Amino acid sequence: MSFSNNCKSDKIPGPIRGNNGLGGICERACIQCDKVIDMCMRQETLTDLSVTLTDVTPEGLVAPFTFLNATSTSAQATISDLIVTPLSDDPCSSRVQCTITLPIQVNFVDAAGVRGSGSATVSVTRDVVLHTSAPSVMPYSIVASASLYGARGTYASDNTFTLTACLTTILKVIVQVQLLVPSYGYCYIPPCQDFNEQVCDGVFDLPLYPQECGCEPRCKCNLNGN
Repeated sequence: MSFSNNCKSDKIPGPIRGNNGLGGICERACIQCDKVIDMCMRQETLTDLSVTLTDVTPEGLVAPFTFLNATSTSAQATISDLIVTPLSDDPCSSRVQCTITLPIQVNFVDAAGVRGSGSATVSVTRDVVLHTSAPSVMPYSIVASASLYGARGTYASDNTFTLTACLTTILKVIVQVQLLVPSYGYCYIPPCQDFNEQVCDGVFDLPLYPQECGCEPRCKCNLNGN
């Protein structure tokens, strides 16, 4: 059992239906979390992207390789070369310059038909304007997340591929805060439901003895013998 199939709807997360959203609120809870001050997203197509693989597995693969696909291996990206410059005409906004680097995995088939894979990184630069809030004791942080998928690519040489990939990057300004929020109380945690293929269900649902094909029995008798 889980949140998705539990009947305690008042103690599990989910959508609020109707106009009874205030019903059941029992406390003001102080929670510690990352508050998102501002964020922006960019989606782009990268062409002629050259990546050189490391940690290629398995060993003994025979070149040339045939590209299959490339995907990011983590939603979290690394920010480097970060420069934040407050705007003179808006003290709550800043120019944010940085390099975003994300890890990817490239899958391919070697000349002998053996599937292989290797790791690489992709880096892009950003120069954007973000709301960075007014000065405060608690500092803000700038973090990034990214997702990449490449469906086209060609093998060059020496474990190097040239890719065409779809890239989504998100930059966020966050501050760790303590927020006071209305709460329905503690969440109910249901017991786990073990996976079971239930291969016998169809067999156990069968009647014990054969039944007539029609809905009515062939012989209809009443108390008078008619």
